[in-house]
Amino acid sequence: MTDLARLLRPRSIAVLGSGWATNVVAQCQQMGFDGPVWPVHPTRQQIAGVPCYATLADLPAAPDATFIGVNRLATLDVVSELADMGAGGAICFASGWRETGEDALQDKLVACAGQMPILGPNCYGVINYLDGALLWPDQHGGRRVDRGVALLSQSSNIVINMTMQARGLPIAYVACLGNAAQVGLARLAAALLADDRVTALGLYIEGLGDAAEFAAIAQAAQTAGKGIVAIKSGKTAAARDAAASHTAALAGGGAASSAFLHQIGVAEVNTPAELIETLKILHVHGPGLGRRLCSLSCSGGEAGLVADLAAPFALDFPPPSPDQRQHLSDILGPIVTVSNPLDYHTFIWGDGPRTTDVFTTMLAGYDAGIFVIDPPRPDRCDPTSFEPALAAIVSAGKATGKPAFPVASLPENFDEDRAIALIDQGIAPLMGLETALAAIRAAQVTKGRAGWQPWAVTPPRCNPLVMLTEGDGKALLASSGIATPCGVTALTLPALAEAASDLVPPLALKGLGFAHKTDAGAVRLNLATLDNQDPIPGATGYLAEEMVTSALAELLIGVRRDPVYGATLTLGFGGVMAELLADTVTLVLPVTAEEVRDALRQLRLWPLLDGYRGTPRADVRAVINTALALQNMLETDRMLDEIEINPLMVRAQGAVAVDAVIWKETP
Repeated sequence: MTDLARLLRPRSIAVLGSGWATNVVAQCQQMGFDGPVWPVHPTRQQIAGVPCYATLADLPAAPDATFIGVNRLATLDVVSELADMGAGGAICFASGWRETGEDALQDKLVACAGQMPILGPNCYGVINYLDGALLWPDQHGGRRVDRGVALLSQSSNIVINMTMQARGLPIAYVACLGNAAQVGLARLAAALLADDRVTALGLYIEGLGDAAEFAAIAQAAQTAGKGIVAIKSGKTAAARDAAASHTAALAGGGAASSAFLHQIGVAEVNTPAELIETLKILHVHGPGLGRRLCSLSCSGGEAGLVADLAAPFALDFPPPSPDQRQHLSDILGPIVTVSNPLDYHTFIWGDGPRTTDVFTTMLAGYDAGIFVIDPPRPDRCDPTSFEPALAAIVSAGKATGKPAFPVASLPENFDEDRAIALIDQGIAPLMGLETALAAIRAAQVTKGRAGWQPWAVTPPRCNPLVMLTEGDGKALLASSGIATPCGVTALTLPALAEAASDLVPPLALKGLGFAHKTDAGAVRLNLATLDNQDPIPGATGYLAEEMVTSALAELLIGVRRDPVYGATLTLGFGGVMAELLADTVTLVLPVTAEEVRDALRQLRLWPLLDGYRGTPRADVRAVINTALALQNMLETDRMLDEIEINPLMVRAQGAVAVDAVIWKETP
């Protein structure tokens, strides 16, 4: 298939249809597209004042890009004719394809296109604000720019809304995928990022497609110094009905997608406003924002608000150095307490040189700075007195080479013209304090591991999955080097009591055949003997084990195949309250020992493993080794579908898998 360059950066545009298609002609004129626009219509003489051609065959040349605004059946013939004449690509606007169950019709469309790229069908199209080329049938709020970010969305309405932003973000491209019958997310993203004038990429994602291909594109973008930020929809209920294990419930929804995006260095946000503000940071400063932040405001209330709102984002505001503290005290006087966040009061307000000195001195010791400032509304107030402070922010950023963010606590307190002017000076103004903090946290995402790729997705199973008995499952774990309790199994309780004569009490008695034994009442603990035990209803057999003592923590470790990302690892605090605690982190495989350790440190209850208040430190290395052993099991045995250890009893030395649920394809 040919590349997308002609479609995205056309020198000639053909437009078929009327109604919506008329808007395409008019908008290219309004945006100043300097190439020819050729309306094609069998009966009309002109569209938007431009003479029409009766057929595609009448065009002076094969168009670089075509907007097809005719019905779906006519679209098939148009696409076929365009492909035959060597056109550069087309937007298929009509609906009524796979999204309505017409799979065969959509497959026929792809066949008609052949090597010619098409976007859609059921697609709004592409806006190129760099060259004024709009293959776009609806209103939009953008403007011509020389460079800027690209917006790529699987929802047309959401991206239309984002073009209406008045936050100063320079948008270079807007592109929609529609049904993505031929050109998918990764390929279109790569084509947009290939334009040197594109500084960053913003995504609204509903379905990712080829995860490995997208990971490679994210890595290429990082190498080029271009950041990617995404909203990933569909995080809530879809995967939570798979309740055969805690792992399935805890790793479902958005956990796997969020883990994948983080591991490949793509920032993830939750709202369009956060997406826009993060893109401003990436546009001006590129990816990899530093973590050591300072905050300055002329109000104690604002300083306190920054500290409070920043807490959920785990942003770091280290105290100033002794040299900074001394110099700032000399400028601000004895009444001002030098701290971070800093309330510098109003003693220097309006004094440009002193304000610049304070701002520069503070910012020099950090990776980036937040400057809370809300200029008065110009229609009712005079914002002149705020100009020295705004100029000082710009000067501090230029003098230190550090990102200096003017932040309006309310988004409407920065007007668009002021925001555009600041961005042109290399300053990214951020609108809305909480949104700004979320954007700063998102922009701190680290680069993905060089060369990392998720495992290939396992093909559909030919045979049903079965759950191994706990005895068989633990034997499989033990064969992979994972410690399990001493135990015996039997079909009946009398046989079990005889077989368990050498086990050392206290003992645990378990009924086999249950995914969640505790919920089924199939676990009895702290038994001195197995004599005179009543049968466990529904049990298919019995397991007796020596109970594990001296455990410092109970963890959950699970690996499972994933239909999009290959396979995932879930780590967290477990036991019977695993889902209630929901203190877990998910990674996409493969992972390294250091990545597992970093994931464990993200747990809220990590201090319990790290010697909280003088308690012994847990054997974290044993936990890591267990996780890596499970990864190896899943990698080397494609029949395995899911393995969950819950709990893994972690001691000061060693860790023991006390319970295990393993699902495996039948031979």
